[in-house]
Amino acid sequence: MVGADLNRPDTLQPAFTGAHGIFLVTNFWEQGTDEFAQGTAAVRAAKAAGVKHFVWSTLPNVEAISGGRFHVPHFTGKAKVDRVVTEAGFANHTFVIAPFFYQNLTDALAPQQQADGSAGWTLPLDPRVRCIHMGDIRELGDIVAGAFALPDQAGHGEYLPLVGDFMSFNEIVGTLNRQGHKFSFHQVPRDGFAGEVANTFAYFEAHTYLGSDSSDRIALANRIAGRQPTTFAAWARMNVPVQGL
Repeated sequence: MVGADLNRPDTLQPAFTGAHGIFLVTNFWEQGTDEFAQGTAAVRAAKAAGVKHFVWSTLPNVEAISGGRFHVPHFTGKAKVDRVVTEAGFANHTFVIAPFFYQNLTDALAPQQQADGSAGWTLPLDPRVRCIHMGDIRELGDIVAGAFALPDQAGHGEYLPLVGDFMSFNEIVGTLNRQGHKFSFHQVPRDGFAGEVANTFAYFEAHTYLGSDSSDRIALANRIAGRQPTTFAAWARMNVPVQGL
């Protein structure tokens, strides 16, 4: 194991030297992170170190997709690195796209106590709109490993999203409640939420998480992974216990 710091470009090339491939993930939520600077530094270091296959964990460019209507930096900041990866001239390069994590629903977006006494969600999102590409983030590694193993099929700039389900919030709540929960959902105006959160859900509602019909990309990702991703219902049965049972 070799230590490196994405904020110190001089530490990257020694860590990458001798590696066939790099799988790079940056963390927008870490204080002070500049994903474009970190991604660019890593690409340059990998190229200088002779890396053959660069796999970049990206997200859709919300500003481009929405024509500037929505500002979602934790998506677009990653997307802007795509061009840097493409232009670096690696023998192979691949883009993987993480979904809306199923795990969000038991972590950052876990159900909260509501004013009516129920447990559930209060969000600035129309729960009827099917717009959320979801998945078990632990399965992204299957796609990454598959890309490294099959560069002829997935090493020429392909975009490979992990998607186990495509749902509305009503469908999410309905799935959970059929398993024995009693969750609720309340839609509220966006002005009660921080800009990043409100814009993210507004973007989902207008364009979906992936921003377009990505069925061909999803099918390719599943072939490269060598398996179908876990559905939300299957994941929830194992990971969202019903109170009292």
